[in-house]
Amino acid sequence: MTQYYAPTGGLPPQTALMTGRAVFTEAYAVIPKGCFSDIVVSYLPHWRETRLWLIARPMSGFAETFSQYVMEVAPGGGSDAPCAEAGAEHILFVTEGLITLTIDGIGYELDAGGYAFIPPQAKWTLLAEGPSPARFHWIRKLYEPVAGVAPPPAFVTNEKDMPLNTMPNTNGAWGTTRFVDPTDIRYDCHVNIVTFQPGGVIPFEETHVMEHGLYVLEGKAVYKLNQDWVEVEAGDFMWLRAYCPQACYAAGPGPFRYLLYKDVNRHASLRGPGGFRPAL
Repeated sequence: MTQYYAPTGGLPPQTALMTGRAVFTEAYAVIPKGCFSDIVVSYLPHWRETRLWLIARPMSGFAETFSQYVMEVAPGGGSDAPCAEAGAEHILFVTEGLITLTIDGIGYELDAGGYAFIPPQAKWTLLAEGPSPARFHWIRKLYEPVAGVAPPPAFVTNEKDMPLNTMPNTNGAWGTTRFVDPTDIRYDCHVNIVTFQPGGVIPFEETHVMEHGLYVLEGKAVYKLNQDWVEVEAGDFMWLRAYCPQACYAAGPGPFRYLLYKDVNRHASLRGPGGFRPAL
């Protein structure tokens, strides 16, 4: 049975040694699971009985396209007005508990492994209805519209209902669970789950313009980030700037799995953030 790591907060004891693995560089950041403490939780307007860890936000000169929250909603909590950001799209991935999600008047129940895409302009609400807290990832991005291309519709699914697409010539050691068709140009970002079996590798240094957020759901590995090999495990988060070289070796003993964000399917901006001059 697949397990998804979710933080529960708390604080380390005063007797603990300060031997953390947190790293922030010009090319990448690593937030280890031990950093998900009570003193760095946040709260949001119009959310009841809810706290969160804000682990990614747009920053000039670093990652620029998305934000990511690790949400914890107590039973009976939730929101009837979750986000007021005009034009934002949303991806939710549930790691624990039960939520009822309503999108444009249609209700869905999501448990662990549940995945939802919510398009810009959709009206939605969320309620935690199980006996224990609901925990989920919430990824937000300003949708980039294209003339003549309709925005994609809302959908809800679960990881267990989606195929694992194995990479060629890997004997099943490396695969990706894709929640949308990678050739569907309506989507301007992908949030997938990448799985490595013990001993599986990314056998070259991926270097590309797409930026990444990687939250480790299960297992452990050593990950190449720019010039450094960094050991990571379930509950850690990695944030990779565009062009940051990356590779991976899954250290076992079980599968190594992570939730992966990347921006796709759009022209490089020549104006505005990251561009050469302001929009006219």
